[in-house]
Amino acid sequence: MSRHAPQNHRSLPKAMGSALLTLTLGLSGCAEATPTATAAALSVPAQAGPARPLVNLPDFTPIIDRYGPTVVNISSTSSKAIPEEHNPFPPDSPFYRFFKHFGGSQGGHGASPQEKIRSLGSGFILSADGYIVTAAHVVRGAQHIVVTLTNHHAYPAKLVGLSVRYDTALLKIDAQDLPTAPLGNSDDLKVGQWLLAVGAPFGFFNTVTQGVVSATNRPLPDDEYIPFIQSDVPINPGNSGGPLFNMAGQVIGINDQIYTNSGGYMGLSFSIPINTVMQVVRDLKEHKPIEFGYLGVEVQSVTPQMAEALHLKEPVGALVASVLPDGPAAHAGLRPGDVIVTFAGKPVYNVGQLPLLVGSSKPGSTAPLGILRDGKPETLQVTVGALPKPEKTRETTSTKAAKPTALKIPRLGVDVQALDTALMDRLKIHHGVVIADVGEGAAAEAGIRPGMILQQIAQQDITSPQQLADIVRHLPADTPIPVLVRQGPSSIYVVVTLPRH
Repeated sequence: MSRHAPQNHRSLPKAMGSALLTLTLGLSGCAEATPTATAAALSVPAQAGPARPLVNLPDFTPIIDRYGPTVVNISSTSSKAIPEEHNPFPPDSPFYRFFKHFGGSQGGHGASPQEKIRSLGSGFILSADGYIVTAAHVVRGAQHIVVTLTNHHAYPAKLVGLSVRYDTALLKIDAQDLPTAPLGNSDDLKVGQWLLAVGAPFGFFNTVTQGVVSATNRPLPDDEYIPFIQSDVPINPGNSGGPLFNMAGQVIGINDQIYTNSGGYMGLSFSIPINTVMQVVRDLKEHKPIEFGYLGVEVQSVTPQMAEALHLKEPVGALVASVLPDGPAAHAGLRPGDVIVTFAGKPVYNVGQLPLLVGSSKPGSTAPLGILRDGKPETLQVTVGALPKPEKTRETTSTKAAKPTALKIPRLGVDVQALDTALMDRLKIHHGVVIADVGEGAAAEAGIRPGMILQQIAQQDITSPQQLADIVRHLPADTPIPVLVRQGPSSIYVVVTLPRH
């Protein structure tokens, strides 16, 4: 990385020489001035003592002096298959041998060529006997890992374990009496508190940056189980896995992600709270599986229009779009259309908060679930399950032409067909009608398309095309109406506004 640094060290003597020459010429030009005037022009008031700062600013040097040696640099090496290029000539062509390297596998024999990938990150020493904590993406898939201390001693590291969902990894090096930093309580963080990050951005080892807490418990779309600390601490590639210190010199998180359009820091940095990290580290050290709490529901956000349709006073909570049969939520009595507003006594203001609360709950534990049903508050008791391993999804056949006959519902702007038993069994549903066609009107404006299954309207379950037509006939005009539709394995609520008859 040093070859990219600006080489300005040679310009300093030349600049000093120019300044000296200018001063000499200036004094020669003033030779006829009186000695008194010259002395007055060159007189400098003497300093009575060391300068004092006029404004008190935070001084981070005690933290770095004491705990800087606990930060480590982590380099890892992995292999990546080079994509094969097609040989334009057949094997029996006299030109084939000149282009056989394009195929990578030497005419179909042997393995594809591999490319060495080297990555750089940061970490911190957790214990004096050589346990190191870093981000999982720094070492995931690595064949060789090297940990370098601030005293430039390098050690080969063993990967004890990692969690992809929590992006946390635990390493071990063969060393003793290593310096360690105390761990803080990330639950005590307040917005506006000073923070300090140490790492190797772009390979510049032992770089210190500072900022403040911008937000806490911040969920991100691809990491819904991590309650991130958001800050404005400058973090760049190479900082990943490094510690985030508070002003007491305690590690309160590990640096993980940045929000960027250019690849560099843009003022939004995200760190994994140390309480979450240590929950994972303890299980990794004891070789226990990492488990996540699970409800068995699909949820969506509550928009102002949806809140009006569901007769809610304000758009808060997580709207239940579907409930998995025989899952923890189903056993607790949760239904589609319920709005979850609290979990285990903690408020759920938006849909992003629910996975954080449920995922951190211990499977098998019981938690009160506060809901709004038809606008009225209720409390259910749910036994949290364990998040199942992802399964391969199967492609489902189109339901657009499932039945030969369809019922037209002009006020909704759709043609619907009855569900057959095979389709209900495949999708594990018990009611609804198939949308066979969509014309201009309320359904199209709400995003309803052919092939979807309409399961509920105005919070009433739909069992047949004729029942749907009867309900739609009596619904009010120019009023937001909630409609539950399903496409494949996913369900979602939409809002329709019906015209007058």
